[in-house]
Amino acid sequence: MSRTVYVNGEYLPEEEATVSVFDRGFLFADGVYEVTSVLGGKLIDFAGHAARLKRSLGELEMAAPVDDDTLLDIHRELVARNDIEDGLVYLQVTRGAADRDFAFPEGAAPTLVMFTQSKPGLAESPAAANGIKVISIPDIRWGRRDIKTVQLLYPSMGKMMAKKAGADDAWMTEDGHVTEGTSNNAYIVKGGKIITRHLSNDILHGITRAAVLRFAREAQMEVEERAFTVEEAKAADEAFVTSASAFVMPVVEIDGVTLGDGAPGPVARRLREIYLDESRKAAV
Repeated sequence: MSRTVYVNGEYLPEEEATVSVFDRGFLFADGVYEVTSVLGGKLIDFAGHAARLKRSLGELEMAAPVDDDTLLDIHRELVARNDIEDGLVYLQVTRGAADRDFAFPEGAAPTLVMFTQSKPGLAESPAAANGIKVISIPDIRWGRRDIKTVQLLYPSMGKMMAKKAGADDAWMTEDGHVTEGTSNNAYIVKGGKIITRHLSNDILHGITRAAVLRFAREAQMEVEERAFTVEEAKAADEAFVTSASAFVMPVVEIDGVTLGDGAPGPVARRLREIYLDESRKAAV
């Protein structure tokens, strides 16, 4: 049986779901998105994702297609209709359909598309037990990485660079410093201190990042928000990434250099445990 998806007010079988060939998301990547995890049939960090969506839309002067309450209702309906126990809900808003012109169209209704992905055992990923390997690549993206746009070609290329190098992911770098992973925020741990890049237009303001740092501080862990170099990362005791779908994922190798004893470190393991426990309690 096919999935039920949501397109502009309608719940449809995925085979019947369409958007216009003139949609600006298709023609200009003129759109934003969010991904919310589902554990035990409930949404993780929904309020944070809704708030970031609102911010992204505002930064691009794009109209919100629905209010937050309606957005939550649609998420829950899709989870129920598709019987999602563990998985993801993907949401995309574009400026809508209009004849092709670089100038923003006046009066175009935004397009809202949402669908689910079932991922049984999402929180029990084998990668979390073993850790992942990353490579470093130049960050050549545009200057507003804080806006969660659908312009994901270079991150996709980065994933492929990592795959060809026998690694799992890539960390993007600028002036020798790590900005972020292809689809996650990056961290190192040295002497028990958690170090991650400070918020700015250079990185995405991760919802999982915010929660993990809050939990870390509540657990009396030391946190320093600053840029760090690739060389500093290679000399770290451990490293990890955070994202809505990977939660807290240990990193055990950077550019072929093994971190620590080559196994996930205690800080990353503990943070993953805390994050999953607390997030499940607060899930909606």
